[in-house]
Amino acid sequence: MRDDSIPSTERLSRPHVAALDAILGEPLRVLDQGFVRVIDYLGDDGAVVQAARVSYGAGTKQVNEDRGLIRYLLRHDHTTPFEMCEIKLHVRVPMDTWRQWIRHRTANVNEYSTRYSLAIDAASVTAATDWRRQSGSNRQGSEGFFPADVGAGLSTAEAELHALATSTYKARIDQGVAREQARKDLPLSTYTEAYWKVDLHNLLRFLALRMDLHAQEEIRAYASLIGESIVAKWVPNVWEAFNDYTRNSVRLSNLETEVLRTLVAEGKERAVARAVELGVLSFDANGVPKRNREREELEAKLRSLGATIPWGAQKDK
Repeated sequence: MRDDSIPSTERLSRPHVAALDAILGEPLRVLDQGFVRVIDYLGDDGAVVQAARVSYGAGTKQVNEDRGLIRYLLRHDHTTPFEMCEIKLHVRVPMDTWRQWIRHRTANVNEYSTRYSLAIDAASVTAATDWRRQSGSNRQGSEGFFPADVGAGLSTAEAELHALATSTYKARIDQGVAREQARKDLPLSTYTEAYWKVDLHNLLRFLALRMDLHAQEEIRAYASLIGESIVAKWVPNVWEAFNDYTRNSVRLSNLETEVLRTLVAEGKERAVARAVELGVLSFDANGVPKRNREREELEAKLRSLGATIPWGAQKDK
C-alpha cells in the first residue's frame, strides 16, 4: 500500500553564496600578523527559513517573505533555525586573545600543536601609540593611551623581550629539548592557529559579546572582521536583523523600565525618588550620586535614547 505522506525523492542542490565563495580561503588580515579565512560553510539565509518552516508545519504558507520571517525569529529569540547554518574558519590569533576566544565553549576547535610542530615564528607587536592605560573603574578594561614617547620605550622593551624569548626557544630546540617543554617560556603574544567551526546561533552570541565596545580591543578586531566581512556576506538578512535587534538594540531591565516610565509619566523629581526607592540611586553629603554600576548603565541607556538623566539636574541644585 502506497503511503502518500512520504515525499517523493527530490534532487537537492547545496546552497552557494556568491559573495562568500569569492573570499573562500582568502586570508583576511587582522592586527599585525593575524588573519581569518573561511574554509567552508553550510546553509544560508534560506536554510534558516527552511528550518523554521519545517517546524511550523502546514501553516507556513501564510508566513510573510523570508526577510520578515528571519527578523521575527531573531526578534523573539527562536534560536534553533539559526543552528542549521554552520561555518568553518581558519584563524591566526595571539595566544592571549585566543584565551578569551576559547572561553566560548560552543564550537568545534582544532588548534595548532606546539608539541607536534615548531611554534609559529610570529608575535603580536604593539605600536608606540597603542599602549593603553588601565581603567580606573573597570578592573578588566583599559582607558586612554600613554604618550607616544612613553609608548616608544614600552615597544622597545617588548621587542627585546620577544627577541630573547624567540632565541631561547630556538636554542632549546637546536639542543634537542622536547618541543612540549621548549615552548614553556614563549610569551602570550605568540600567534597560534586553529580551525573553528560554529553554528550561526552561537556565532551571533560570540559577536554580540566580542563586538561590544567593552570587549578587549584585540578580540574586538577579530569579531568585527568576522561580522562585517564574513557574516554580512554569508547571511545578509540575518546580519541585518542581528544589528537591529541585538547589536544596536537597547535592553531594559524591569528596574530600568520602571525609572524610565516614571520619568515619562511623572517627571524628573518623581523619577529620582523612584530610583532611590528601587535602590539604584543614592547621594553623598554633597548631593552627588554615589557610584553604582547599575545606575551608570541606566544612564548610558538613557543617553542613547536621548532622554534626560533626572538626577543630573538634582546634582546641580
